[in-house]
Amino acid sequence: MIRYFTKRMFYGLLVMLGVVVLVFFLFQGFGDPSRLMLGQSADAATRDNIRKELYLDQPVWKQFALYLNDVSPVAMHTQQEIDKKQLKGWFVGNETKVGLKVPYLRRSYQTKKDVWQVLMEALPGTLVLALAAILIAIVIGIPLGVIAAVKKDTWMDTSAIFASVLGISAPSFFMGIIIAYLFGFVLSDYTGLNMTGTLFDTAPPLWNRELQLKNLILPAFTLGIRPLAIITQLTRGSMLDVLNQDYIRTAYAKGLNKRTVIWKHALRNALNPVITAITGWFAELLAGAFFVEYIFGWKGIGKVTVDALEKLDFPVVMGSVLITSFFFILVNVLADVLYGVVDPRVRLQ
Repeated sequence: MIRYFTKRMFYGLLVMLGVVVLVFFLFQGFGDPSRLMLGQSADAATRDNIRKELYLDQPVWKQFALYLNDVSPVAMHTQQEIDKKQLKGWFVGNETKVGLKVPYLRRSYQTKKDVWQVLMEALPGTLVLALAAILIAIVIGIPLGVIAAVKKDTWMDTSAIFASVLGISAPSFFMGIIIAYLFGFVLSDYTGLNMTGTLFDTAPPLWNRELQLKNLILPAFTLGIRPLAIITQLTRGSMLDVLNQDYIRTAYAKGLNKRTVIWKHALRNALNPVITAITGWFAELLAGAFFVEYIFGWKGIGKVTVDALEKLDFPVVMGSVLITSFFFILVNVLADVLYGVVDPRVRLQ
């Protein structure tokens, strides 16, 4: 089991390294950072100092090595670099120190704030939105799939299949616009919901902020539509297979009532593919919340990234891609490990 876990972690690190390489070279040459930070009116000497500070006077291979050293949690830095970049971590050594640190994602061109700080302030909003969306998908999708399987070939089954096909086919950004306009504008007097809003109604400090859970309803439902449709179809298909098994007929023959057989025995054995879908979709939701957050004005990594793109604030965009990729890879590695724990055949394969 340790060997299996180590192997999955190694693959995850390789994928993360590939993401770092792709992100660095993808944003290489997109405008002059010194002009983006200082504007067109800055003098040449000041721009040269900025370019030197950002290592833009170095060859590309050296720029990449320095960037990799910055974003890596295990890195080497001088004491001057640690103080200047305000690195947080544990370092040992004399002139050049080696240590474990919080990844340094550079600084925003626009706000001059540490990108890590900017993204960590927005991350809770994205996590809350993704968790709410997957919870809606689970609470509605599993019972709907069970009912569709039990009522096979009835109007309830047909309606569930039709609705799930629509849910899978409709893009989140399109559904977001429709839902925001319909429930947040046209019917707002009846629903009491707004087109835009965040989890808290004011800025920090935390103890002065009021929680606004109603602002979570529309973006969470919009983001949860596709996983809800997938979970409904998977639950229905898996339940149909399980309901035809011999042990289900045996359970009925023993005199167990229909509710107990369906919800206790059949559903428990039908949930394996559904759990797989839930795990995968949670990672998808973390990465796919960008447009939904922007449409509903929800403060999360997605909205911060889109705003940064509009302002050509590339360090924020690069940091956002790296953090989102890290969570995506982490969830998938944990899912692989969980499959290995549950089913030993996965480890053997």
